[in-house]
Amino acid sequence: MKKIGIVGGTGYTGAELLRLLLAHPEAEVVTITSRAEQGREVAERYPNLRGITSLRFDSPDEAPLIDCDLVFFATPNGVAMQQVPSLLAKGVRVIDLAADFRLRDAEQWAEWYGQPHQCSELLASAVYGLPEINRQSIKRAQLVANPGCYPTAVQLAFLPLIKHKLVDLQALIADTKSGVSGAGRSANVGTLLCEASENFKAYGVTGHRHLPEIIQGLAQAGQVDIKQIALTFVPHLTPMIRGIHATCYSKLTVTGADLQEMFVQHYLNEPFVDVMPVGSHPETRSVKGSNLCRIAVHQPFQKDTVVVLSVIDNLVKGAAGQAVQNMNIMLGFPEQLGLQVTAVLP
Repeated sequence: MKKIGIVGGTGYTGAELLRLLLAHPEAEVVTITSRAEQGREVAERYPNLRGITSLRFDSPDEAPLIDCDLVFFATPNGVAMQQVPSLLAKGVRVIDLAADFRLRDAEQWAEWYGQPHQCSELLASAVYGLPEINRQSIKRAQLVANPGCYPTAVQLAFLPLIKHKLVDLQALIADTKSGVSGAGRSANVGTLLCEASENFKAYGVTGHRHLPEIIQGLAQAGQVDIKQIALTFVPHLTPMIRGIHATCYSKLTVTGADLQEMFVQHYLNEPFVDVMPVGSHPETRSVKGSNLCRIAVHQPFQKDTVVVLSVIDNLVKGAAGQAVQNMNIMLGFPEQLGLQVTAVLP
């Protein structure tokens, strides 16, 4: 049994992480932190955990993090970077669910996140935690940067096409939609029921923080410089709680390829990627509460445009579930342990 700590337990991601870990047969959550909720029973904040755990929120300053085998950070951007170096020095392994270690360029990170990076020396050694491309590096990692929700859905859609050099890297489009929980639990007018319900809107069209992360990952997959990737990324807010739907377009540069078979073979041994049959249209509700990404590939009228549909639960494969998947890889557990959850429907 491995001792696990969670820093930042009051947001949707922290709560989902705790829910999954409490059911994990090899993980014991020994501390979960919150300054605002210090001393309060976790089940008071999250009634779904009543009878499941007797944990109370610890102060981040007093939590026994150095006694843990692995610590998750489910905190706002900019928090983990202040505490991670001291934990790594004590031999504690870390998975950060925020964006602190996703980008390798400290200046680029500061540009997109509006603050200087506090430990840029760790960016080169942090492993980007998308298991479908970095599994072997994750096994050895001391510090894993858990991917963002949009980047997970979009990269899994494009990866086979880019890795097999089938598409024009200067003509990539990701038209994405997310449920409101992706905005977090903090009070915000834009995510109030009266604002988000029965409404649909785009945002971040001229630049979203997840854009450089996606480009960095696609460049790695294609083994090219990031300047060779041109991606139009447009996120939308939809009136649902969970789920991401990414419709990804690109132009084929090679004709005659069996795209369906190529996707099937590419993800054949990936436990959390489901390539659906020809003609399928995956739905967000088909992955709700699960760690699955469901994908369907289309080639309209057999022309030179390829359309890949990708759906995930933004709180699971897009956040907490993928973090547990990374934990399993890092600690030598079976990758699916604690994550064999059937999607909730309806």
